[in-house]
Amino acid sequence: MHKREYRKQQLLRLGFLIVSIVLICIISNQLFFRFDLTQDKRYTLSPVTKEILNGLDDIIYIQVYLDGDLPVGFRRMRNSIREMIDEFRVIASGPVHYEFIDPAGIDDNALREDLFFELHSKGLRPTNIDITERGGRRSQKLVFPGALVSYKGIEMPVNFLKNNPALPAEQNLNNSIQSIEYELISSIHTLKNPETKKVAFLEGHGELDELLVAGISDAIVRYYDIYRGRINEQDLQSLDDYHALIIAKPVKPFSEQEKYIIDQYIMKGGSVMWFIDPVAIDLDSLTYASEAIALINDLNIDDQLFRYGIRLNPNLVMDMNCLLIPVNVALADEQARFVPVPWYFSPLLAGNEAHPVTRGLNFVKAEFASVIDTVGTDTLISREVLLRTSEATRVVNAPLLVSLDMARQQPVPGDFGNRHQPVAVLLEGEFPSVFANRVISGIIGRDDPDFRERGERTRMLVVADGDIIRNDVTLSQGVPEPLPLGFDRYSEQTFGNREFVLNALNYLMDEAGLMELRTRELQLRLLDRARIRRDLSMWQAINMIVPPGIVLLSGLLYNWSRRKRFA
Repeated sequence: MHKREYRKQQLLRLGFLIVSIVLICIISNQLFFRFDLTQDKRYTLSPVTKEILNGLDDIIYIQVYLDGDLPVGFRRMRNSIREMIDEFRVIASGPVHYEFIDPAGIDDNALREDLFFELHSKGLRPTNIDITERGGRRSQKLVFPGALVSYKGIEMPVNFLKNNPALPAEQNLNNSIQSIEYELISSIHTLKNPETKKVAFLEGHGELDELLVAGISDAIVRYYDIYRGRINEQDLQSLDDYHALIIAKPVKPFSEQEKYIIDQYIMKGGSVMWFIDPVAIDLDSLTYASEAIALINDLNIDDQLFRYGIRLNPNLVMDMNCLLIPVNVALADEQARFVPVPWYFSPLLAGNEAHPVTRGLNFVKAEFASVIDTVGTDTLISREVLLRTSEATRVVNAPLLVSLDMARQQPVPGDFGNRHQPVAVLLEGEFPSVFANRVISGIIGRDDPDFRERGERTRMLVVADGDIIRNDVTLSQGVPEPLPLGFDRYSEQTFGNREFVLNALNYLMDEAGLMELRTRELQLRLLDRARIRRDLSMWQAINMIVPPGIVLLSGLLYNWSRRKRFA
């Protein structure tokens, strides 16, 4: 009887366990929930990401070209990309398919080279990494840390790697992992919205031509429609169709009618990117002569920018953190001998790590940049410095004589005592009109019933250097070809100019709040290498002795308890 009751109890327990498991499976299949126990919530998608994924009505196909034999850091990036896409698949209303591909794993050399060329032409940027093979032999491998995202037959490239030479490799990889969600979801958001916004490059004041802005235009055209044209002074609404206006290094003054049309465009919520040279001088002018005069560039917009909260100073910054240029150091009767020397008028500007536009950004190269001051106390306008010089900066006022001999002179550290001079400032808010309390008919020749003294909330970027958006041009068989924006032909480095301008433009027109994802911070928890080397033997001994000891101790305690129980 005792055995029968015991067996009955065991069967009831087994049946209850089976029924409980079945009910849990049914409930969990109907209800979805996850617990992110990480401190930085690295496995929690943002609300804007979930909203975009819930609105999908077709298949998203993601081809990630980061696979194969990779170093530890890139394997961590690959795993993070896979985890992020898996999170997308759980949330998305439509199917999300993905594939990981190793382009370097193709055995056929011709097919591999063709694939490399195809990926590069589609916008994926390759990088060389060091691989340690068996036997300790080291080799280099070309990888494409990016992906191609396809939706409804339209394809868009995504580059994950953030490469800032000023940061260690671990920090660059961590910044890249932090931006995975933004890079993927921003491309999906762009593909999901077929109606692209319009961006206009202003002409008519000697602005940079199409060839000199081709580097940034190639990047912008992947997201927006690009137009170029002059302001029609007879049509007060000539700019209203554009979502953003880019003014790239004008050299001729603006008329009052043109200023009025730009002002009212801003009052209606339009965004403007000002790339202005307060002082007129180019490095090309020093190519044919050893010296040139830097003069104040009067564009007749100082009062307008001042009204918006910005003052462009007629000066130039000299920074000890700068580019190198080749200078002939040979004497008069000797053969030309060029050596690289610091050119303090070409500073390398650092970004604001706290802002989504410049977070994790490489240095931005400038040329004859000036200082920006924020003015006014308007509480409806916020101001944020995005680019600034280094701690060792000197400010010289215009007009002044600039000579290549200045590169040969040894700098005096005491002269470079101006720290962190602002060069680019982002403005957000409701801007006042520069034409408020003025007779409009005397400016445009007639009354404007739609005139606004205070604008809608919008954003604008002011940069005191027009060359930040200008790319160099080289000749290939007599045909001019633009170089990538940010590429320095002397050092053969590519700086962050392209990413800065594109990020800023995306931020100006970001209505969904996607750019805030770039402020996401994942804590980088690295092992202490010095401590590892010091305590290596101790931790090896602990790993070899403690686990078997725990198993042995558990077995002894279990046998002791059974003997005591059934003795």
